[in-house]
Amino acid sequence: VNGLQARTFGVWTLLSSVIRCLCAIDIRNRTLYYITLFTFFLALVHFLSEVFIYHSAELTIGVMAPLMVASFSILGMLIGLQYLEVEEMSQNKKKN
Repeated sequence: VNGLQARTFGVWTLLSSVIRCLCAIDIRNRTLYYITLFTFFLALVHFLSEVFIYHSAELTIGVMAPLMVASFSILGMLIGLQYLEVEEMSQNKKKN
């Protein structure tokens, strides 16, 4: 890894964490919720491709940890999305 690659990965990680923190603050913002969900999909695809397609990483604990975080986060956010939709529908009924 050269310096440019390390800095690019660092900026990508920082950007993802800022998006995720903003979603935690305003979890009812549907657009932000989908963007946050996409960051977890992107991380999962990235690490899986590095292991299984490019073979630039081995399946060690250093790679398994982000894979597990991304997988569980995707699962949790998909479950949470159903609750957001139910809440939105109930708020629409109250308005009518």
